[in-house]
Amino acid sequence: MLEETRQSIYAKQVRIASLLLYQNVLNQEAWGAYNRLLQCLANYALDGHENSSRRLSYLFAYGKWFRAIAATGYNWRDYVIAQILSSNNPFSQQAQTTDLDKLPMALIAAVKQDLLVLEELSLWGGDKLVDFIEAFGDRSVSWQLNNSDLSRLSVPKREMMIKFQSTDNWTQLVPDLIDYYRHSGTGIFTEYEAFRWHKGHLEGIAYPDLVQLSDLIGYESQRQALYKNTEAFLAGYHSLHVLLYGSRGTGKSSMVKSLMYAYRDRGLRLVEVAKNDLKDLPLIAETLRSIPQKFIIFVDDLSFEEEGEDYKALKVILEGNLSAQPNNLLVYATSNRRHLLREYFSDRPTLKDLSERKEVNPWDTVQEKLSLSDRFGLTLTFLKADQEIYLKIVYHLAKRAGVELAIEDLNFRALQWATRNNGQSGRTAQQFIDFLKADLEIKS
Repeated sequence: MLEETRQSIYAKQVRIASLLLYQNVLNQEAWGAYNRLLQCLANYALDGHENSSRRLSYLFAYGKWFRAIAATGYNWRDYVIAQILSSNNPFSQQAQTTDLDKLPMALIAAVKQDLLVLEELSLWGGDKLVDFIEAFGDRSVSWQLNNSDLSRLSVPKREMMIKFQSTDNWTQLVPDLIDYYRHSGTGIFTEYEAFRWHKGHLEGIAYPDLVQLSDLIGYESQRQALYKNTEAFLAGYHSLHVLLYGSRGTGKSSMVKSLMYAYRDRGLRLVEVAKNDLKDLPLIAETLRSIPQKFIIFVDDLSFEEEGEDYKALKVILEGNLSAQPNNLLVYATSNRRHLLREYFSDRPTLKDLSERKEVNPWDTVQEKLSLSDRFGLTLTFLKADQEIYLKIVYHLAKRAGVELAIEDLNFRALQWATRNNGQSGRTAQQFIDFLKADLEIKS
């Protein structure tokens, strides 16, 4: 029995080693723990019951593997499927831009061979390993991770997971897999829908601030223009970089964030870039150029004190240089200032400046400072909310938060709050409702 178990485990180790394209999945923590567990079980089967340290080794290895899988939110089979969908390898890279009939036959054969191996290993998960351990005389372990929460996944990924779950032969899914890679990308781009640029590379945002369209009150014309431009972008038409300019707290950032929720299943991704990282915009553009998804570079609260590397890098992205601009990238920026580069009275030429000939064309310099915002093809203006819009936002947020208060009392408190705090705006309304909800619940 022990020799049979050892041979069976060794056969699975050989199958793992035979992976050609998807071997990079072995770099993940859960796969490493799985390989370690198989090795510990094989060692124990080789030595029999005489080596107690071997027994402790496989029990520790099982616990480490169990924790690694539990942390992913998947059971073992679904975890293997998820690794296939996110793997960045020569096949998944070429599948994004090449039709099935034009891919090399050797590549397709390698994919099918790997899918057979991974399907076999996906069935060799918790229950099977527990059977081995129980056969060794240990009944102190159990496997309870039978279900995976797929509701957290995007629609395309969830649908593809279900196809794998319900198919007995994964090699039949190669055409579907190619379509999935073309739509959703690979690696970090299929794992996340929002990113931030940090220290020279993209980081996925696990819990993005998903703003729904129904949460946006007021500014209908601005919203329609932004959404129309974004839909044209997703449809492959030439679209415009957008500057959302206006009073603080009017929902400019929330409107941009709402695009991610509205269009994530159509391949739209948001990349947050801080002002002090704008110098990396050309690098970001080249990083995203070959990715099939559409990207909006989101810059919040944009302004410049003076011309510098960040300013020049933004100009390059907005205007272009000798390199063609990526057709899958737009810049959406918010600002409280119409003119993004700070201008001083001292910048403006005087009669004395003109007479002393300090600069031949001084007004050209002034116009250059004022022209950056003009390089955004579409500028949307957000004026300060009037009382009607402010109260409409308050009513909406109160209903969503379950705040039940007489309309007269709600109006009085909301206007009083705006007077004493930050004025009438969507941000003020949200702060008021948060405070009011907590106050009412504490008193009740």
